Amino acid sequence: MINTTEKDSHYQNLEQMPVHELLANINREDKTVPDAVEMALPQIAQLVTAVTEKMRAGGRLFYIGAGTSGRLGVVDASECPPTYGVPFDWVVGIIAGGDGAIRKAVEYAEDDAEQAWKDLSAFAITNKDVVVGIAASGRTPYVIGGLKAANENGLVTGCVVCNSGSAVAAGAQYPVEVVVGPEFVTGSTRMKAGTAQKLVLNMLSTSVMIQLGRVKGNKMVDMQLTNHKLVDRATRMVMQATGLGEQEAARLVQQNGSVRKAVEAYNR
Repeated sequence: MINTTEKDSHYQNLEQMPVHELLANINREDKTVPDAVEMALPQIAQLVTAVTEKMRAGGRLFYIGAGTSGRLGVVDASECPPTYGVPFDWVVGIIAGGDGAIRKAVEYAEDDAEQAWKDLSAFAITNKDVVVGIAASGRTPYVIGGLKAANENGLVTGCVVCNSGSAVAAGAQYPVEVVVGPEFVTGSTRMKAGTAQKLVLNMLSTSVMIQLGRVKGNKMVDMQLTNHKLVDRATRMVMQATGLGEQEAARLVQQNGSVRKAVEAYNR
C-alpha cells in the first residue's frame, strides 16, 4: 500500500502562519481534491452500476466505517429519505462504536474486525444487499473485516479509500481509490480525504437515486415535505409542471403529500 495520507504535510511551522496564510494554504490543498475524484470516475461508475442493479432487485445499500469515514456514511444515508422519499432502511450508515460514536469518538472501536458483520447482521442483511466500506487509510480493521464477511456471504462489496493498493480496496469487488496526497495537517484525514469521500458519496447516492427514478427532469419530486421551505419549493415545482396558480398548486401538494403525486393527480 502507498500510504500517502500519512505522509508529512507540504507545509511546515503551521503555528507560525498568520490566519490569511493558513486559510490560503488549506484552500490551495482543497482545490486538488476534485481532480483526484475525477481520476476515480471510472471506478465510481462501476460501483454506481452495481449498487443500482442490486437496489432495483430489492436490495439495500449499507455503508460501514469508523471515525470521520463512518460519520460521512451516516450523513449520506440519513439524507436519502428526506431528499428522495425513500424508506429509511434503503440506505443505512453504520459507524464503528455505534451511534454514540457519531458525536464522541469510541476508543479502539475501529480495531474490532468482527464487529462490522455483527452490526450488519442486526439489519437482517442478505445477499441482495450491497456493503460499501469507507476508510481514508484503507487499513481500518472494522471495515476490512466487514467486507470480508460480506464477500463470504455472497454480497456485492465496494469501498471508498484515499490510498492506493490498500487492504480495504483489495477486499472490495468495486473499489474506489481517490488519492488526495498528504494532508495540510499531517495525517488529519478529516480534511482532504474527508472532502473526497463526501464528494464520492454524493455522486454514488445521487446517481443511484436518479437511476431508480427518484428525480424527474432535475427535480426532487419525491422529497419529504418536512418544513415550510420544502412545502414552498414543492408548490413552485407543481406550478411549473402544471401551469396552476400558487393557491391551487399548494392545495394539490397538501392533499397529495409530494410533487410527484400532486402532478399525477392533476394529470388524471
